[in-house]
Amino acid sequence: MNADIVVKAVMIGLAFASLVTWTIWLAKSLEILGGKLRARRAVDAIANAATLMQAGRALGHSGGPGALLVRAAEEERALSAGALDHVSGDGLKERVTSRLSRIEAAASRRMSRGTGLLATIGSTAPFVGLFGTVWGIMNAFIGISQAQTTNLAVVAPGIAEALLATAMGLVAAIPAVVVYNVFARSIAGYRQILVDASAGVERLLSRDLDFRTVPPASAIAAE
Repeated sequence: MNADIVVKAVMIGLAFASLVTWTIWLAKSLEILGGKLRARRAVDAIANAATLMQAGRALGHSGGPGALLVRAAEEERALSAGALDHVSGDGLKERVTSRLSRIEAAASRRMSRGTGLLATIGSTAPFVGLFGTVWGIMNAFIGISQAQTTNLAVVAPGIAEALLATAMGLVAAIPAVVVYNVFARSIAGYRQILVDASAGVERLLSRDLDFRTVPPASAIAAE
């Protein structure tokens, strides 16, 4: 409580950074968990469908990137329906692949929001704590020069506040780095689930294009 105002400001800032870290951990953990569950359900629905229309019916109006992938493919196929009787489906596949990749990228960016702040806290908190340490030791030496004694009662308070600033920096930095690395792995797994969903949508589209010239009875039997 008797520390210098600069050291107090450093400690308060580091305590706030630690609070931000744990807040992001809680919010982002729930977000990633929910996103993975929705994405896995979408992958299962796509894998169990024989056509793109079946996948769309299975997902219905559910949210999440998985459902967006299916709807984007259906919309692009509907826009290209008039040309499919005159051209091959390669152009449609390229357009669908482009839209799916943009949806994947947008979902990944959305899931990664907030993790950059963890990296910033993890990399800067030790240096902020070190600044508080240097300032506290400087005040300790000033106190020694003014008292003209090296008595422990004079030296100890400045050294204590300096060490406390270092400890606060480590308390803020270590969890931030650990949580950031955990989220990096979790988000990479989330991206992989989206890639699987996108690949499943492309397979369904390719199958639908192959069956577009098959007689209706055979197509219904295959479905």
